[in-house]
Amino acid sequence: MLSELRIRNFALIDRLTVRLGPGLNVLTGETGAGKSIIVGALSLLLGERASADVVRAGEDRASVEGVFDVAGRDDVARILDERGIDADDDGLLVLKREVAVEGRNRAWINGSPTTAAVLGELGRALVDLHGQHEHQTLLKRDEQRAILDAYAANAPLLSRVREAHGTAAGLRREIAGLDARRREAAQRADFLRFQAEEIEAASLRSGEEEALEDEARRLSHSEELQSISGGLADAVSGSERALLHEVGALRRQIDQLVRIDPAQGDVRELYETAYYSLQELGERMERYAAGIEHDPRRLDEIRRRQDLLFRLKTKYGATVDEVLEVGRRARAELDLVDNAEWELEGLRKKLAAAEAELGAAAAKLTTARTAAMKRLSGEVCAVLPELGMSGGAVFRAERVPLDAPGAFGAEEVEFRVSLNRGFEPKPLSYVASGGEMSRIMLALKTILARLDSIPTLVFDEVDAGIGGRVALQVGDKMRDVAGTHQVFAITHLPQIASRAHVHLLVRKGERDGRTTTDVLPLEADNRIHEIARMLGGDPESAVSLEHARELLERGVGV
Repeated sequence: MLSELRIRNFALIDRLTVRLGPGLNVLTGETGAGKSIIVGALSLLLGERASADVVRAGEDRASVEGVFDVAGRDDVARILDERGIDADDDGLLVLKREVAVEGRNRAWINGSPTTAAVLGELGRALVDLHGQHEHQTLLKRDEQRAILDAYAANAPLLSRVREAHGTAAGLRREIAGLDARRREAAQRADFLRFQAEEIEAASLRSGEEEALEDEARRLSHSEELQSISGGLADAVSGSERALLHEVGALRRQIDQLVRIDPAQGDVRELYETAYYSLQELGERMERYAAGIEHDPRRLDEIRRRQDLLFRLKTKYGATVDEVLEVGRRARAELDLVDNAEWELEGLRKKLAAAEAELGAAAAKLTTARTAAMKRLSGEVCAVLPELGMSGGAVFRAERVPLDAPGAFGAEEVEFRVSLNRGFEPKPLSYVASGGEMSRIMLALKTILARLDSIPTLVFDEVDAGIGGRVALQVGDKMRDVAGTHQVFAITHLPQIASRAHVHLLVRKGERDGRTTTDVLPLEADNRIHEIARMLGGDPESAVSLEHARELLERGVGV
């Protein structure tokens, strides 16, 4: 239940606190006093998109704060727990929204920063706000279907239908994608086959380019390499004047040095290391020189191979690895042509099973909706006379079958009404005026309220287009709804205002040279005078005052 609404610097409002109670709360006042502004502020608090235009002229920011009694609301506790927000032990929930003139907006829950989206999620659990614009939404089949499903508690069945539809839709996309790739591959089959066969015939190997380049370099410089390595072998060990013989002659001097000074014994190890390293160098150069080949044919083969690699890279990629990848992709696409039909057949079988599941789930939903349509039609028809729509007014919820089940089932839902006996019911948009739409909406709200867990219902001038005895009936019905829900209504009708448990007057004033809006709770004589004003004529006349007393006595007593 919404217990308090605090508004600061919002439109015409300077500072305003609205205290609400259980039951039917009505907001009345002269046209332009700011009644709808208060509902607009509540909409902002509950997650509606913010605009800097709502900030009162001359101020930096506007804020709206609401205090809700959520004791025992496990769904609200769950939302708070999922967001890591602490709930108050006294069962109060404080929501706050702030809009700055530069466009920035912020939100809080129990003092913890949050987002407008989270406020909206909580708002949908706490308040059902019905404004004049919703007359148009009620004309839409989607909204009518949602109302029927809420009435029938079809959420589990609807969830199964959506899940089955999602599975089937996913399989259809997969089949379409695979088939498109198969057809594209089939159209390119000759080109792909040429690519794959040309690349595969080349027997490419990763890293081949570098190996060929190294071998070609050696073959093209074979004479130079043999001359250098042979010269090194001769210099190291190929003659009596070679380095190895010269170093060998130093052995006696090393031995003599160590005999005289044993502390230099490690010199012998250094000498031996140098000697054997020279010996290994000479042998290696000798083997290298002997192994060098002068093979012009092999060099020609390498050059031809390099030319082939160059041509393939020019056509298919900058490196051999990229060329190999092109070949793999081409072969994979060709395999797709050969194997796709088998894969498609498997997917089609899965799709058939998914569509069967969708059909079965949709059929169960249709059965539930058909039964609910009959019940809802009967209940609305029973309520309409209580709202002044007698004389044979008929309401029907009808199913409009679809060609195939969709995400919301196998049918659309359409509300139809006949306001005069003997006429076939037609869609709401064909026959209902604004006032009649208000009463049909109130009839639906009356019925759904018994099933609805949302504690607060807000009606913004839902009484448009009605008056007289019908207004009395509407007021009585709103008071009935207020027996199970908190109802907050803006009204111009004294018949409805007289039924309220809490009557609030919105009054425009002036403070420090600026227009302001105030809200005053009305009791006893003050309330009688306001009802008299709403009746028209002279609000101070004895007739008007007596009429106001009669309305109040019939409604709630004074």
